Amino acid sequence: MNQRHIKTVLFDLDGTLADTAPDLADALNAVLLNNGKDALPFEQIRPVVSHGGMALVSLGFGFEPEHPEFEPLRQQLLQLYAGNIANKTRLFPGMAELLNSIESTGMNWGVVTNKPAWLTDPLLDALQLSQRAVSIVSGDTLAERKPHPSPLLYACEQAGSQGFECVYVGDAERDIVAGHQAGMQTIVALFGYIGTEDRPDTWGADALLESPQEIREWLQLN
Repeated sequence: MNQRHIKTVLFDLDGTLADTAPDLADALNAVLLNNGKDALPFEQIRPVVSHGGMALVSLGFGFEPEHPEFEPLRQQLLQLYAGNIANKTRLFPGMAELLNSIESTGMNWGVVTNKPAWLTDPLLDALQLSQRAVSIVSGDTLAERKPHPSPLLYACEQAGSQGFECVYVGDAERDIVAGHQAGMQTIVALFGYIGTEDRPDTWGADALLESPQEIREWLQLN
C-alpha cells in the first residue's frame, strides 16, 4: 500500500477523468446554430462543462430553468451529445498511466459523477473503462447527488474501503464538499474545467494538482 494508506481513488468524470468538453461544446454549438444563434468559442464553453447541461443551456441562451424553452433546449443538447458522446473525448494526458499505476499497486478506483447513467455508461464503455472501474456512481444512481456525500460513500462501500481510505479527485467545489463530508481526502484537478471566477485555493482540499502525473506523485506511486 502507498504511504498515504489510500486504498481507493475516486474520480469525477467530466473535467477530471476525461476531457469531455470538446464533444459537449460541439453539442451546444449545434443547438445554438439550429435555433438561429451564433456558435460560442470553445474557451467560453469549457469552464461551464462541469456544471452540466442546464448550465450549458443558460450559457448559450441566457435562459433561466423556468423559461418555457429551457427544457426543450436542454433535451436537444443531451440528445445531440448522446449521439456523439465520444467523438473527441479522451482521457486527460497522463490519466491512463495513473490508472495503470493505481491498479498495479493493488489499489482500486471508481467514478462518481453527477452525469446521468444513460450518458455515463456509454461514455465509459467507449473509453473501455467500465470493466476496470470498481464502482460507477452516476447522478441518478441514488436519490442524492454531489455535493451530498451519499454517492461517494456508496462508491467507497462498493470498493470495499472506508472513507478515510479513499481520496476523491474533482474539479468543482461540490466535489471537495462531498469528499469532506464523506470523510475522504480530496484533490482539486486544476487541469479540469475551472472558471476564472473559481477560487479552488479556498475550497479546503488536501491538494491542488496540475496533472495526473502530480496525482501519481501525491499518491506516492511508481
